[in-house]
Amino acid sequence: MGNIVAIVGRPNVGKSTLFNRLIEKREAIVDPTAGTTRDRHYGKAEWTGTVFSVIDTGGYVSGSDDVFEDRIREQVRLAIDEADTILFLVDVHGGVTVLDEAIAEMLRRVEKPVHLVANKVDTGDRQFDAAEFYTLGLGEVHCISAQSGAGTGDLLDVVVAGFTKPTEEDEPDLPRIAIVGKPNVGKSSLLNALLGREQQIVTPIAGTTRDPVNTRYNAFGFDMLLLDTAGIRRKSRVEEDIEFYSVMRSIRAIEDSDVCILMIDAQDGVQHQDLQIFSIIERNGKGVVVLVNKWDLMEKDTHTAKAYEEDVKQRLAPFTDVPVIFTSVTDRKRIHKAMEMALQVFQDRSAACPRTS
Repeated sequence: MGNIVAIVGRPNVGKSTLFNRLIEKREAIVDPTAGTTRDRHYGKAEWTGTVFSVIDTGGYVSGSDDVFEDRIREQVRLAIDEADTILFLVDVHGGVTVLDEAIAEMLRRVEKPVHLVANKVDTGDRQFDAAEFYTLGLGEVHCISAQSGAGTGDLLDVVVAGFTKPTEEDEPDLPRIAIVGKPNVGKSSLLNALLGREQQIVTPIAGTTRDPVNTRYNAFGFDMLLLDTAGIRRKSRVEEDIEFYSVMRSIRAIEDSDVCILMIDAQDGVQHQDLQIFSIIERNGKGVVVLVNKWDLMEKDTHTAKAYEEDVKQRLAPFTDVPVIFTSVTDRKRIHKAMEMALQVFQDRSAACPRTS
């Protein structure tokens, strides 16, 4: 399972500069998700042979001045929920601010690695100035210059050393199928439809609250692990927060999967967030099946499904060989067909390139 590192902090402390330093300055291993501006704030990085995901929370903060602080704090809360490790970036030029103190207060209660990073430390004098940040009560202050790269190697040594190694001894070696998609497309309904009547043969797999819930599905000839992201909690205040939370939860499931079932809403079609999650699937080299849910609500004739499938594949181009299945989860229509297709994709990919841990 991959590790997620989130960069948090108030505006203009250099979060995006550090993000770019981590994922773009090592061109052989850079794998940023392509797409819109928001997409650029998820990327892959590597340090001393360890690959991990990086999230720049600054890319998800928007809004007018009167709500800006609240939205920054909300992004920090989301990062606390979903990330494995948090880099709290501060600016040695500006010193400790009220917003720094507010963020630090939140982070002091976090039971996961939090690294306080003083940015823009370009001279010895600035390193002396960085001592002020010890007052935030978060332990060691790591001095870096994201612009020049000074100090980032030492920081990454500490970050990578703190990663928790995944333990898989409790999990059987089965195909791992992730159910992903934006909120309210029917992920919970699909899981319930699959598992609702077979509870006696379902084996839950232990995990932490922020991990996808891995459930063994052993029925109707299937035997696989389902990685569920349906527990994404709706954040009512701003749409960007809903998307941020959804994407972070999806990243974890995608990285831990063999094949992803990407659910979309038939009435909405393929939207930005669907494309964003699909892009993450492709960048991580996972198999994918697109499951078009709520097909029963569509007006259709004999040609509707074919035209809709062509439109989906056009939106996903150049990845036009992706299987597309139409379903009504509430009516339990073709849900097993989706599982069959996911297993077929797994088998095809395993034959071409055997799975490695």
